[in-house]
Amino acid sequence: MHKKEFIPHYQGTDWIKPALPDKSQAWPLSQCHSAGHDSGNRAIINSELKQLYQDQPWQWPSKPIFFFSDLHADADAFWASLVASGGIKKTGADDNQFKLTPQGKSARFVIGGDCFDKGPSNLRLLRCLKKLIDKGAKVHILAGNHDLRVKIGIYSVNHRSKLTNEHFFLRMGKKAIPFLREIEREYLQHKHAYDHIPSEKECKKRLHPSADWFKHFDEKSSHLLSSKAIKKELRRMQEKAERFAHQLQQANLDYRKAYAAALQWQALFLQEDGEFYWYFKRMRLALHKGSFLFVHAGIDDQIADLISQHGVKQLNRDYKTNLHSSLSDFYYGPIANTVRTKYRDVDKPLSKHGIKQLKHKGIHAIVHGHKNTHHGQRIMLRKGLVNFECDASVDRATRKNEKIGPHYGAAVTIIKPQKHILGISSDYPYVKVFQPDTLIL
Repeated sequence: MHKKEFIPHYQGTDWIKPALPDKSQAWPLSQCHSAGHDSGNRAIINSELKQLYQDQPWQWPSKPIFFFSDLHADADAFWASLVASGGIKKTGADDNQFKLTPQGKSARFVIGGDCFDKGPSNLRLLRCLKKLIDKGAKVHILAGNHDLRVKIGIYSVNHRSKLTNEHFFLRMGKKAIPFLREIEREYLQHKHAYDHIPSEKECKKRLHPSADWFKHFDEKSSHLLSSKAIKKELRRMQEKAERFAHQLQQANLDYRKAYAAALQWQALFLQEDGEFYWYFKRMRLALHKGSFLFVHAGIDDQIADLISQHGVKQLNRDYKTNLHSSLSDFYYGPIANTVRTKYRDVDKPLSKHGIKQLKHKGIHAIVHGHKNTHHGQRIMLRKGLVNFECDASVDRATRKNEKIGPHYGAAVTIIKPQKHILGISSDYPYVKVFQPDTLIL
């Protein structure tokens, strides 16, 4: 293929580490890049895609959409991915040194969830995202499981209205510690930072679930979880409670510092005058444009029915309403399943009925992150619905852990009004081009 029209004009590559693809090819329909019924049979995939598109041609968004997902607190990966989109021109190494390109001024930037955790800096990434917003970019922020887990966990500190809520802070476990350490280093170094923080013993009591929680969680959660899931949750929480003090110590924290950092996080993210209050205020669960539904992870039958009957706007309203009405009902229910499902047996199911409901609402493709890949984006066929899996493992912590590369990566999925989709990743030498119209020629 190698057509230049499919390759964004990268501007500012001198200021990023990853090399970006400078050639294009038709989206490969092979094991690493596509799957039909979890297989890599090219003929089956091509036949199914062709039939699906012939039966129900897609509606395309009126403006380009740049989809970024699973940035996991890595601002450098974000800048590199923005350059890959062609939506910005990087003009220097500093986070302030960039400007929107003409394409960036017209496009929608969709952040597909999981800005939190792993590292190296949650706060720097959010500040970079705010700079993009302040430049005038049209930015949509979707909820990810890491984002909501942190919000629910830290919100639950001093907001324990129900017994079933007591475990949510500790449920984050060691994954919360780097964020707490970051808050402690940046905001709690002044001499009066701990003047009103109670004793180590009292802080531990406020952060750990009570003995009553362990006694009664099963009966209080039986309407939400199976007996098998309840046993697993209790076992997991016992293990986390036993390890947490040691994990804090390894990070040079104690319970007083962790508690103070949690309160500071609440001030920064949940109070209207907080520096990052805008983040969760802007966050929604899903975005529907043309025939495309953008979410962090996936959909189940209950959510498909809700979308079919009331639309995605109502889904987003329900997300906002239910988030704090009952933390346990929300976290273990179908709305939160949207940010964590991988269509495993333990996840809420998506059947052909759910797919039919989505298509009734004009949704023929889901664009999501959450399930990470090593060769750029992937097309997945799931019960007759096209999924674009877009978590391309860009953050350096994931890449180090999975031995992908020595530094951060870059990736963006671009949906163009010209009826094609581009998958761009620093881990694949070509821009992948998906043109459904060519399937029926």
